[in-house]
Amino acid sequence: MSEEIERYLRAGTRENTRRSYRAAIEHFEVSWGGFLPATSDAIVRYLVDHAGKLSQNTLRLRLAALAQWHVSQGFPDPTKTPVVRQVLKGIRTLHPQQEKQAEPLQLRELERCVAWLERQSQEARESGDYGLLLRCQRDRALLLMGFWRAFRSDELCRLQVEHIQAQAGEGMRIFLPRSKADRDSLGVTHSAPALARLCPVQAYLDWITTAGIAYGPVFRGIDRWGRLAESALHPNSLIPLLRGILSGAGLPAELYSSHSLRRGFATWATRSGWDQKSLMSYVGWKDGKSALRYVEAGTFFPGGFRQLPAE
Repeated sequence: MSEEIERYLRAGTRENTRRSYRAAIEHFEVSWGGFLPATSDAIVRYLVDHAGKLSQNTLRLRLAALAQWHVSQGFPDPTKTPVVRQVLKGIRTLHPQQEKQAEPLQLRELERCVAWLERQSQEARESGDYGLLLRCQRDRALLLMGFWRAFRSDELCRLQVEHIQAQAGEGMRIFLPRSKADRDSLGVTHSAPALARLCPVQAYLDWITTAGIAYGPVFRGIDRWGRLAESALHPNSLIPLLRGILSGAGLPAELYSSHSLRRGFATWATRSGWDQKSLMSYVGWKDGKSALRYVEAGTFFPGGFRQLPAE
């Protein structure tokens, strides 16, 4: 395979997926001692050895990685045989697992976090702590944009200033050149409202103004001396960042993850009267199962559609 072909194949797969697939192949070959190319019998033994030890989501990811490796190398895919499918079905039957989900960040918790960040910002101004002020402004914008647009962590980290048009009191348009739901990488433009309270537009404008950012990544690292990084935050850094905010606001941080913003918005929208079709369109879900997975248990989709509140 030429380097040019390899370059385009890499571009067609998300970095997180490539990283997960590499780890899965290493686990099969090195940790378990498997041989590639593999037979369906070897795949079955691998599944049986890890049934009940690894989650079913992890097993499915490992199979996807093995399937991708075989197809990319020109070998038949051993994961698609009837015996592998039957063993997977047996694992689901004998080792049922309840899917673990992060707690949705409800609107009242969001308000509490933002209020704490605003108090911290005021203290930073009074004490002249520029680094703390930057972190508070960044985190406030990240929380509010992440919530009201229901962005994934990798989408938040890929936001670019030159792809955002924001007008105080009116709203903002956000262009994402690629995302998980954008399978054809055509790019998607999202809109976000200007609100009287918990406004993502004003939070964004406050942040880029304070930080003096005119181009490049919106959300960046800040060192202990208050120096702004040129590169974007890594998606894996958002969970400790979010939990730090929650702890500061006096909330049980361990219950939440970066998915909590997305789940929180979905729950809020549903309780506010959004129907399933409207929520799916706004968030970018292609099927109803995705929507139901993110909405808090016990919440349902009533009829009617309501826009985001102006206040």
